[in-house]
Amino acid sequence: MSRVHILRDGAAVTDPLAPYAEVDRTRGPGPCWVMANVVGGLDGSAAIKGRVGELSTVSDARLFSLMRALADVVLVGAETVRAEGYGAVRLPRERIEAREADGRPGTPPLAVVTRSLELDWSARAFTDAPPWSRTLVITCAAADPGRLERARQTADVILAGDDRVDPELAMRRLSELGHRVVLCEGGPTWLGEVVAAGLLDELCYTVSPMMGGDPLPVSITPAGAPLARFALCHVLRDDDTLFLRYERGRDGR
Repeated sequence: MSRVHILRDGAAVTDPLAPYAEVDRTRGPGPCWVMANVVGGLDGSAAIKGRVGELSTVSDARLFSLMRALADVVLVGAETVRAEGYGAVRLPRERIEAREADGRPGTPPLAVVTRSLELDWSARAFTDAPPWSRTLVITCAAADPGRLERARQTADVILAGDDRVDPELAMRRLSELGHRVVLCEGGPTWLGEVVAAGLLDELCYTVSPMMGGDPLPVSITPAGAPLARFALCHVLRDDDTLFLRYERGRDGR
């Protein structure tokens, strides 16, 4: 019989990123360590009126920003970029200095996954990117040639697949560029494909104390995909917001 525990408040955590920064992310079986950071309501909804940000609490928004300091690249689907009005990755000054002291770029680049390349190239996601952290666009060989050429004028383009973006190939390409820790921030379709491919090593899941959002889960599983099991590694709480961290199950799925 499994052992059930009542969780009680422990010592206060002054730096919310500290428990995440202690994790060894060099041990994954894949070409890079893939983590996801998502927020969902009590009913499992991943958005309110089409926007994930509406679910976020103050403490979640703070951790969301800080979590990027752990990544070599921040990966997000094109629909999420459009809906959330994504800009280039920004970090607090002290986090930038800590990364630079470790010999890393001050901020990780944003990488946008898109098959159609239907993007606004004048959006902040591209125009605000610093020279050392130029935005990446991950697409496939079947992309429209004209749009592909336009993308190359604004971003660094990665081809990962023939008629669709292949998650495994995308991670391999990112690893070849030196990106060992990949942070996925959505959307649900892309995250579902990453999980189905057996690539997700770590899930950081914020449970927002809200109900009544859109009927959209944090991850959409492709048809026929196997179940993926994860092990709970830590639980943090700030008032009514829960922060859960899971890692890939011992059986690798």
